[in-house]
Formats: sequence, C-alpha cells, structure tokens
Amino acid sequence: MSATSPAQESERPGRIMSGEMAEQPAMLRRVLDRGAPAIREVAAAVAARKPRFVLLTARGTSDNAALYAKYLLEIRRGLPCGLASMSTTTAYGAKPDLRDVLVVTVSQSGGSPDLVASTRAAREAGAITLAVTNNRDSPLSAVSEHHIDILAGPEKALPATKTYTASLLSLYLFVEGLAGGDGSAAEVLPERAAEILARGDEVRALAARYRFAERMVITSRGYGYPTAKEAALKLMETSYIPALSYSGADLLHGPLAMVDNISPVIAVVTDGRGGEALQPVLDRLRGRGADLFVVGPEAQVEAASAGFVLPTAGVAEELQPVLEILPLQMLAYEVTIARGQDPDAPRALAKVTETR
Repeated sequence: MSATSPAQESERPGRIMSGEMAEQPAMLRRVLDRGAPAIREVAAAVAARKPRFVLLTARGTSDNAALYAKYLLEIRRGLPCGLASMSTTTAYGAKPDLRDVLVVTVSQSGGSPDLVASTRAAREAGAITLAVTNNRDSPLSAVSEHHIDILAGPEKALPATKTYTASLLSLYLFVEGLAGGDGSAAEVLPERAAEILARGDEVRALAARYRFAERMVITSRGYGYPTAKEAALKLMETSYIPALSYSGADLLHGPLAMVDNISPVIAVVTDGRGGEALQPVLDRLRGRGADLFVVGPEAQVEAASAGFVLPTAGVAEELQPVLEILPLQMLAYEVTIARGQDPDAPRALAKVTETR
C-alpha cells in the first residue's frame, strides 16, 4: 500500500469511524479498570432495593444494548424484564405503577427528550431509575437516581461503535454486581478484541462479496440476537443496504420464504446454548442454498459460504456479544467504503436524535 500524506489521511472517508473502532480494546480495559468499582457500587445500591421487575428504555444502538441487558437480567438474575414503550407516557400520558420496578435507560448522549421525559415520569411513579450514558453531565443523568458512566470517550462518527461495546460491558458488570460478582470473567475481552481488530485485511476481502448486495438478512438466537440487530443497523446506516434482523426462531415463522441463493444471510453463532438453538435454522438455510456468512466458531464457519472465525475459547457465552459485533462493525465499514460512500457521515442522520 502506498504511503499517504497527513493531508490525504485527514480527508480519507471513514477515518473517524475507523479510528473509533480501533480504540475499543483500550476502552474495554478502561471500563474494567476505572469503571468497574463505581458500577459495583451502583449495583449494590440497586440490589438493596430488591426490584421485582426491570423496564429497559432506549433507542437505536442503545436499544440493542438494552436488549442484551434483558437477556443478562433474565438468565443470570432471574428478573423479568420488558422493553419500555416511551410513547405511552410521553404521548399518551399514561401513569403506570412502577413501585419496586427498576427502570434502566441506556443512551450514549443522554440528551433525547423522550428518554429524559419517560425517565422523569418513571421516577415520579416510584421507580428505581438508572441512567447508563457516555455523558455524566447529561439531562438524563440529572433526572435519574443512579448513573453509570460507560467511559467510552468522545465519539464523533455518526455510527456508534465504541459506545455500543462500552455499554455492553458496563451492563454486564452491573448485572454481575447485582449478585455481588466482580465481573472478572470479562478480563479476557480487551486482548481478544485487539486480535479481532487486527484482522482488517480478512474483513476487507469478505466485504468484496457484498459490495453489490441489494438486501441482507441477519439472524441469531440468545445472547447473539442483539448483535444481529446492531449489525443490521450498522449496515443500514452506513452502506444503506436494507438489512433485516430476525431471531432464528422468528425467521422460520414466515420470513424464511424470502431467503434465496442471491441475498446474503449473516448468522451470528454464539458458542454455547444460543448457537445450539440456532443450529436447526442454519440447517434450513443451507438446505435453501443460502449465501450464508457465519460469525462464530470455526466448525460453523467451515460449513458456511463465508465467515469470520471468532476467538471464543475461554470466553463465557454471555460475554461473546462484545466480540461478535467487532467484525460486523468492520464489515459495515468496509462495504460502505467499497460502495464509494463515507461511513463517518451517513445521510439524514445526526449524532443526537431528539425524539419526543
């Protein structure tokens, strides 16, 4: 590759998104070293209140992080969870009884008016409120009883990358902290993340397969399902490829009919029970001759049309989503560059989306 001047480097499309993706190993280490103690304190304070139910509130990328928290809370803590419909309070003025309910609002900026308004209403309705943001001075933090700073640092590219993985890790540490755990199983993540991000040439070659794709389907089950939804969002907002995300179970209930040998299917195969539950879906996809791209264990990648082997040895199933999204962020970036577009500045988007 020929050398580029500083001026050329500063003008290169996607340089901000690329730089922020590269920061993720250091960011994960920062959350583990600096953020974990404060997160454990918040978790202990919340646990002392003994919430009976959890409502998760978010939009966009943060909504996918909240869905990950839902799996964690239900599987690892046995707490029933729901994803809040904010318009019931902001548009319809509903006043639910939220006594003994934990309301967790996830937002990178903490500035969207509907998130702030619904959290304020939840607190007034008796809820225990927790904001998970990348801005401790945000309006959302101000109206919440508790706050977790995800410590991702400034994120300038419109597509969220490092704030997503920072949110996942922070939420994992919080859920572990509810039962007094220290989250030490996550110590492996920074090194594994660096290994994945070093494989950029591999992802670039894979992206060439999908430069002219007109549609993609992304599927997973269990802990991998939020990854499928986030990957679809990244592809849509950067490359403008319509990307439909489905739980593997839902894919079989109708949408499978649209799968053919032309439109690619990306399967996120978590190494564990989620991957086992997805196996019948993978078999059906192969039976239909799908162009199947797998992110997951080596054996699953070898049985697919293409894929990215995820280094999951020694990584707990519930932590794999922090790693699974990395090659898919890279794929979205590389496909967008290959299509002659700038992933730093998707059309019609703003960094802070002010929904009401």
